[in-house]
Parts: sequence; C-alpha cells; structure tokens
Amino acid sequence: MSNLKLSGISKSFDGIKTIHDVDLDIKDGEFVVFVGPSGCGKSTLLRLIAGLEKVTEGEINIGGRVVNDLEPSKRGISMVFQSYALYPHMTVRQNMSVGLKVAGLKKSEIERKVNEAAKILQLDDLMERKPAQLSGGQRQRVAIGRSIVRNPDVFLFDEPLSNLDAELRVKMRLEITALHEQLKSTMVYVTHDQVEAMTMADKIVVLKEGRVVQVGSPLELYNNPVNQFVGGFIGSPRMNFIAASFHKQEGKNITLKTTAGENVDFALDTDTTLKNTPLSIGIRPEHIALGSKYSVKIRLKIKAIELLGGTSYVHGSQENGEDLIVEIKSENMLERHKEYDFSFCPSQCHVFDHLGNVIKLVRN
Repeated sequence: MSNLKLSGISKSFDGIKTIHDVDLDIKDGEFVVFVGPSGCGKSTLLRLIAGLEKVTEGEINIGGRVVNDLEPSKRGISMVFQSYALYPHMTVRQNMSVGLKVAGLKKSEIERKVNEAAKILQLDDLMERKPAQLSGGQRQRVAIGRSIVRNPDVFLFDEPLSNLDAELRVKMRLEITALHEQLKSTMVYVTHDQVEAMTMADKIVVLKEGRVVQVGSPLELYNNPVNQFVGGFIGSPRMNFIAASFHKQEGKNITLKTTAGENVDFALDTDTTLKNTPLSIGIRPEHIALGSKYSVKIRLKIKAIELLGGTSYVHGSQENGEDLIVEIKSENMLERHKEYDFSFCPSQCHVFDHLGNVIKLVRN
C-alpha cells in the first residue's frame, strides 16, 4: 500500500504560518497534482511530505506509517526536482545507480534495477553518455529513472518540466502520464501551470495562500468551481467575470443586471436572498457565441485576436470598458477595432457572491 494521508498539516516559519491545517487523502496509485499561483505553498507542502521541512502541526502518514520524525531516506519516497541534479562527471548508468550503491545493494541487483528503468524510459542507447551530451528531456528522464530504481512508495515531482521548452514540455507530460499508467504508483506532482494539472491529474488540489481551496477531478474543478478563484485559475483562457447587481427576485427565480445593462435570469438551487449584494457572473470563453444564438446579448469591440489554427481567442471590450475573451472558430474572420454581436446562455454561467463563493443554480 502506498496511500498518503495528511491530517491537520501546518507549517510556520519564524512564527508566521504558511501552510494552514491541510487535510488530504491520496489513494494508492493516484496521480495528484498540487496547483496554484506562486507563493501558494504547494512546494512547501511537497517538501513537508518529503521530510525536507519539519511539520509544525499535524501528521503525515505514508503507507500506513506516521513519518513525521523519519528522515527523507526512510520515508519510502523519491523526489524529482526542477533542476535535474545529475552528476556531470558520471554517465547515465552511473547517475542512475549511485543511490543504490550507497544503499549497499549487490552489483547484480543494481544492474537489474537500472536496466529495467532504462527500458521503461527508453534510455537504453544513452547509458554511457554524460549529462552534457543529453537534451533537456533526456536529462529529466534520467532524473526520473534515478527515482524509479529506488522503487519508492510515493513519487514526488517538484515542477519537473519548468526548464523545458514548450514542445518538450508537452512530450514529457505524455511520457510521465504513460509512466504512471505503467508503474501504477502513487504520484504527487507540483506545478503552477494549470494546463499541466488538467492534462495529467487524476485529482487536482488547488492551493491559495497555504490553504486547500478545492479538491477534485480536472473536469469537476472546471465545471463546478467552489469559488471565483478556482473558476479563474482553472482553465485557459481563464473564465470571464461580468460584474452584476440584483434586479428582482421571485422565490428561487432571480434576475441580475450586468453593468452593461443586460438582464440575466437564473433559477437558484437554494432559498437565498441576494438583494443588495454585489455579484459576479462567470462564463467560459467557449460558452460565448458569435451572433444572437442565445438569450443574453452583448456587443464587443475587438481589441486583439489570438489565432491558434482552427480556433481563435477574441479579446473584446463592452461599452462600459469590461473586457471579455471569446473562443470562436478561426473561419469566422473578425477585424480588430470593429464591433460585433455576441450572446450567451444563463444555464452555462456561474454566479458568485461578494466573497467570491459560488451560488448554486438549477441547471437545465
């Protein structure tokens, strides 16, 4: 068993709390991604799991053992860092075997483990090369191979793809995902890139200011954010937010008025009174259509167009200065500085209160 459980984990530096009462239950074989903006505490939380930082409060349990007081080497974890941390004077084979030699394994056992890892990572033809003779992706694979040979209970990845170019990042994302499927190991992966999180994770943990904001599958977080922060952070481009105010309410049926003057009707899922409360309507770029297809009409002056092949992202502003991003098919050629009509359907929107928390709506 290689499940990982965090119970009430907190961390303070010089009396300032940076991680706040984190509870997480990561199942055996899950691929879990910690994601959030810089400074949210994701790497600190990973270092606490690894034993590179001491927990101030709470308990870390790996595979049924409480490991708070164990050294990193005794925890059954292996960590892959942003920097490859390879020995430049050693070959790939030597880099992958050095930890096993220090652990005192027999030569035949070391050779078997290294050869198995090399086969998994397709490093067979590179074993006698030194790091300077390898590409960035190959070096990262060697670093991962050094972790695999230790056969850990839990793999920890701390932004391992940050030093790679865009094309190689995509390739390595696929390779690490395939590796997880092959090894069926528990993996915890830290990134600030929500696209990495969405494409790789079984489960995403969204962090903000040292607190867990929401935990769920990628589509769960995308379709049902608990607040405006998650809605704006998960998804690329980000969710649009349109400022709105209370207009009228009859029971659970409510009408909001946007700052551009449009009325938008919603059906509330709870008996909530929203009168005199500042509100925000969230709508994804792909849910805004060119033309008058849906009930809520808006007019945008085009500021910029990002052409991405078959899809384009249109950046426009309403008359009141509010900016929106719209996803359209590139065949619909629009011109900058011109105005066009767009529309959206309330059933594809989210509504957030003045604290940024989501208000539950009835979905048709």
